[in-house]
Amino acid sequence: MTDAQLAPDPTRSLDCNRSPSSTSEPGVLLSWLPHVLLILVVLAVYYQVIGKLVLDWYSNPDFSHGFLVPPFAAFLLWDKRKILRETPIQQSWTGIWLVLAAIMVLFLGIYGAELFLSRLSLVMLFGGVVWTLFGRAILREVRFAILVLLLAIPIPAVIFNQITFPLQLLASRMASLLLPLFGVPVLRDGNIIQLPTMQLEVAEACSGIRSLMSLFAIAIFYGYFLERRTWRRVILALASIPIAVIANAARIVGTGLCVQYWNPDKAVGFFHEFSGWLMFIVSLSCLYLVHTAMNLIPSASRKTK
Repeated sequence: MTDAQLAPDPTRSLDCNRSPSSTSEPGVLLSWLPHVLLILVVLAVYYQVIGKLVLDWYSNPDFSHGFLVPPFAAFLLWDKRKILRETPIQQSWTGIWLVLAAIMVLFLGIYGAELFLSRLSLVMLFGGVVWTLFGRAILREVRFAILVLLLAIPIPAVIFNQITFPLQLLASRMASLLLPLFGVPVLRDGNIIQLPTMQLEVAEACSGIRSLMSLFAIAIFYGYFLERRTWRRVILALASIPIAVIANAARIVGTGLCVQYWNPDKAVGFFHEFSGWLMFIVSLSCLYLVHTAMNLIPSASRKTK
């Protein structure tokens, strides 16, 4: 046996020391590079839109529930991770039309000074990108996670004002009908309720729009986690609307009773703020009772058969 046969091969020893993962790391990085670049481009285009949206969540109590929506959408994607892995990826140029439409809506929102359109374009862009890069089958699986992001977008001021004032009138009308039942004489003029000791004004903040928007979003979250049937989820979401309206009217009635029988200053101060949280908890309890009643209906129908 010669010395050349006994000498180790240096190239072979280098190959043995190289781990399998190290050879695949460059390929993995290159495969993720287009996605990272796409995210950076979206952030560069929409950073002002996203920043103003987060600021509105923080400064506007009517839409503070917006902080809950992105984590919920991320959970929806994570919850479908097995289905998404099994769904074949079929890239389609058809989705590019939705991307172009999103860009046009963004320009309309920026140059038309309409925040709602610029924010809506971001949701449209998500749908278009998923459709283009992953195909219609993937888009079908994640469409609910994309559409739920609409809950985080404040509605336009024009629509907001059209909803708020009728809610003010409805709340004041319901309160003026209920207060006499408790021995409180009432004289109502629009959204102003005249009591014997002072005057109550159902202002925009007391219209119930805040609890309505928040309760509607939470009803969707609740329905997804605790109900598997779509039609029941829809009923729970729709039930949140009358529950929020009735709870707001009950809050105004409670304020009127405190003005009449307790202390007017405390009624419009501490009690007014505390009653808002109390009525929201009551609204959540009513939503749970609606769901419980829905679960009892099938069992009751089986017993009658």
